[in-house]
Amino acid sequence: MQEFLKKMTEWVLDKEEEAARHCKIDTEDLQRQIDFVTKKRDDLKKECEENLKELEHILERLEKIKAAESICKR
Repeated sequence: MQEFLKKMTEWVLDKEEEAARHCKIDTEDLQRQIDFVTKKRDDLKKECEENLKELEHILERLEKIKAAESICKR
């Protein structure tokens, strides 16, 4: 399904690019699309950074647990 959506998006972008070459595109609509995608990108970037930060925290805790456990093997 995701591959289908990628192909459809590329098809739509191709059509919009063709329309732009023929000066038949609504520039306000295009700017709205750019703004939407920019916001979506920024939101996803923030979410990914937060998730990575949480994973780093979990990894640090696991490393501390591993270090504490290694004392038991002595």
